[in-house]
Amino acid sequence: MIKNYLKIAWRNMMKNKFFSIVNIFGLSVGLACCMLITLYLHYETSYDSYQKNIKNLYQVGTTSIKKGEKDNKNPYTSPPIAAALKQEFPEVDETARLLALMTDDKNLVQYNSPGGEKKSFLEENGYIADPSFFRLFTYNFIEGNPHSALRNPNTIVISETMAKKIFGSQPAVGKVVRVKSNMNGEYDYTVSGVFRPLNTPTHINANFFLSYAGGDMEKYLSKNGSDFARNNMFYTYALLKPGADAAKLESKFQAFMKKYAGDDLKRMGKDKKEFLLPVKDIHLSDKVSSNVTPPASKTYLYVLASIAVFTLLIACINFMNLSTARSSKRSSEVGVRKVLGAEKGALVRQFLGESILMTFIAFVIAVLITILLLPIFNQVSGKQIIITFPEDKFLLVGFLIMALATGFVAGSYPAFYLSSFNPVKVLKGKLTNSLAVVAVRKGLVIFQFIVSVILILASVVIARQMHYMRTADLGFTRDQQIVIPMRSAISKSKYTAFKNELTNNTQVISVGASTYYPGIDNAFDAVYYKDGQTMNNAKYTKMNYVDENFMHTLNLRAASGRLFSPQFKSDTGGNRIIINEAAIKQMGFESAQKAVGQNIHFDLQGKTYNFEIIGIVKDFHFQDLHVAVAPYGFQLVSANNGLFNYMTIHVKSGNINQVLKLIEDTWRKYDPNEPFEYSFLDETFQKNYLSDNRLATIVGYFTVVAILISCLGLFGLAAFSAEQRTKEIGIRKVLGASVSTVVSLLSVDFLKLIFISVIIASPVAWWAMNKWLQGFAYRQPVDWTIFAYTTIIAIVIGLFTIGSQAIKAAVANPVKSLRSE
Repeated sequence: MIKNYLKIAWRNMMKNKFFSIVNIFGLSVGLACCMLITLYLHYETSYDSYQKNIKNLYQVGTTSIKKGEKDNKNPYTSPPIAAALKQEFPEVDETARLLALMTDDKNLVQYNSPGGEKKSFLEENGYIADPSFFRLFTYNFIEGNPHSALRNPNTIVISETMAKKIFGSQPAVGKVVRVKSNMNGEYDYTVSGVFRPLNTPTHINANFFLSYAGGDMEKYLSKNGSDFARNNMFYTYALLKPGADAAKLESKFQAFMKKYAGDDLKRMGKDKKEFLLPVKDIHLSDKVSSNVTPPASKTYLYVLASIAVFTLLIACINFMNLSTARSSKRSSEVGVRKVLGAEKGALVRQFLGESILMTFIAFVIAVLITILLLPIFNQVSGKQIIITFPEDKFLLVGFLIMALATGFVAGSYPAFYLSSFNPVKVLKGKLTNSLAVVAVRKGLVIFQFIVSVILILASVVIARQMHYMRTADLGFTRDQQIVIPMRSAISKSKYTAFKNELTNNTQVISVGASTYYPGIDNAFDAVYYKDGQTMNNAKYTKMNYVDENFMHTLNLRAASGRLFSPQFKSDTGGNRIIINEAAIKQMGFESAQKAVGQNIHFDLQGKTYNFEIIGIVKDFHFQDLHVAVAPYGFQLVSANNGLFNYMTIHVKSGNINQVLKLIEDTWRKYDPNEPFEYSFLDETFQKNYLSDNRLATIVGYFTVVAILISCLGLFGLAAFSAEQRTKEIGIRKVLGASVSTVVSLLSVDFLKLIFISVIIASPVAWWAMNKWLQGFAYRQPVDWTIFAYTTIIAIVIGLFTIGSQAIKAAVANPVKSLRSE
């Protein structure tokens, strides 16, 4: 019986090749989209799943509490927290600290090869870690012992990729490299381990780990490592003993902090308490806004999951519409089978069998499409998703079950609909459709276009926001700005000579140096209060240390007072400061004019430090547009201070390659051993919107796919309608109706469906996109023009789809359609 069903199903597919191809194509595309998004969601939810200690592994975070301000949760702790937790609480088996080399996006690594050649590399994702780190976290060491790898001073553990780059095929353990970091100094490190990254993602995307012992950080901690209230820049991890209750342990932290930091925090006018965040939840946690690597947006994942579900639903709806559109072609077959004694159940099984067969074929095609498109999808999404059949067999079986279930759902309505035909009416040629059946088909098409319209609206809103972020006034000049990192003592010592030579060139407008520049993380801050206040009123202010030209190079604008200038040498004394408008508002000054000349203060370890405000700069976006402008300050330091991490070169528009060649030649002249690297300020700033741009691209692609599949559904309904009205159209043409009249007649009904879809979809899309835009402190509002554009796009797409069937029906020979009358 099953063999017979399959044989009949195959014959019907071959008999109606166009219908079968369109149906299978729609299903395969829908399944492929669903598979790609499912792979992405599986990847995002599998972070750190390979860790052996994952059930008992936690990150210790801090909640900063200040009266009158919102509690701030962050993943950082002060340096002595780790050791104190292990000492105080028997539930804690082991702790480890991790510190990002956050003042540099890349660090300079140099190696003197046996042949005497000095090799230099720029390596990113560097960290400093405790010796216990590899007891907590699982790493696949291919050289060295993880338990002792960071035990000795000046040791380094590197990735296999980094080892091959530096040492080729030679063993790495025991070899010595020099690592230059603005945060940890310049020291020789002995390679003590090499690890091979696993395919499963982790929230610690490290390329190398340095030991705490032996670098500048060890010296810093020897002086400041016992302060529980300050220096909150360490990621601290705790491995709890089996059976330990994390919630009970967390409840003890308030008393713990009061014991160790209560007096210091009281003097600072604030409080803080620690909390535990399971490592398995870090990547998808919204408890903190940042972490070792940026957490994923749950909203982003919900959006993609919704697209996957709705794309698959649209594909199922297409199957239903296209199958019922061909119903009259198979009505005689159903009638004859019923007259010959076929039961309804047998017909249902036959039609479901056809549906499942087509779905299985679509599944095979979808798997091939997924494999072919996965590299492109990885490039768009920024992930490294791979399919390995032995490891992902359960996922593939799940896809197959999903496909067969889709075939069952998609084929159920046509199966029950076709098998319900009355054989007498069918064989007399009196097949009619009830209003309920017609309403169901139209409702399905409306649903398809609701989804498509929502996706079109989302694409337009996201595209507008992306354009706004690319073109918004940031308060400084970002174009034609070249940023060069300075990672070694040599490059910093040569900065003044380098700057002087460059400024003599007519193509260079200005050269400035700074610790940070807009668009990158700024780790330095201070807590200031004005005269008449105390630390209870102090406000956090991000700080940048610059030379006298930096602010002029960026064209920062003064709201009051003045900027740093070579004419005022005394500004380098350390007690002069320039702050932005947001800072004076937060600190309670009446105006920028009245703030100039006033003093602000901060207290540290019982001592008060005073600063005179010499200028106020207009607010500018040192962070991206997701966040509001916060208090920011500048202090002037000399070049030999060692605080300059970057130089910024403002050049004239023109032949940029010629200018870059000039800068590189000058760099080689002063520092031939350090690689020359540069970036453009505008491009670096735009990297902050990488996830948003990826969302825009993915939504855009899947919008096109959803529209394509929806058009197939509309095409099916148009074909069905034209088929049902063949004789009516023939009579109208005999009575003199023109082609345009017939086309209009067939198109108006479908345009009504599109209008209904737009009316229903618009408020839903408006609500959803306004919620998405809340993630930006500065945004483009959703106005009426977006809905107008979307309506026009939907109508054009609908007319284009309907037009082919409408014109085909309108130009048909009426004699053929009426010859049986």
